[in-house]
Amino acid sequence: MKLSAVAMAERRKIMLQAAFCLFCKKDINTVTMSEVAAETGYTLRSLHRYFRTKDNLVAEVATWTFGSFIEKLRRDRSITASTTAVEDYIYFVDAFLILYREHYDLLRFNQFFNIYVRTKNVDAKSMESYQKMIIALRENFHASYEKHDGTLSMDFQEEEIFSTTLHLMLAAVTRYAVGLVYQGGNDQEQELITLRNMLIQRYTV
Repeated sequence: MKLSAVAMAERRKIMLQAAFCLFCKKDINTVTMSEVAAETGYTLRSLHRYFRTKDNLVAEVATWTFGSFIEKLRRDRSITASTTAVEDYIYFVDAFLILYREHYDLLRFNQFFNIYVRTKNVDAKSMESYQKMIIALRENFHASYEKHDGTLSMDFQEEEIFSTTLHLMLAAVTRYAVGLVYQGGNDQEQELITLRNMLIQRYTV
């Protein structure tokens, strides 16, 4: 029986959710497609109808999870002509604190995802949807930078501000979330806030 588009989308979502749960629990390298299929309740053959390879599945899970988080942020607060560039930038930086406070599972997945992509040398085709998501995020930032309202420093190129902020904040919240930074009784969130404030001070007027 041929499934409707809605039923296919729902089945695909179930598969993504199951894979995400497994990928959060242990190193992605050790998770097999058979394990993912068993977690969904569907057959391995059915899983391969939606995701041709494990690399494809891993990249699609990353796209879906981070894309859902970014979309929620956009619904909560959209960039408009009435917001200043610095207000947009601060919201961009604060999104990483929201990740840290509310989405440990996503940050844990991100750690395993980075290792998997690097060690497996995942090909560009498999990463296409993920890269499109990053490009969309970059374009969103570009809309803020192009306001030229005097609130963001023009001493730095747009690419430096975007890339430095993205990489520093995501690396920091990920490492704190998965325990790669020795706690030593320190207030981890306060240290992340310090990093946030340093970036804002550097890139705003």
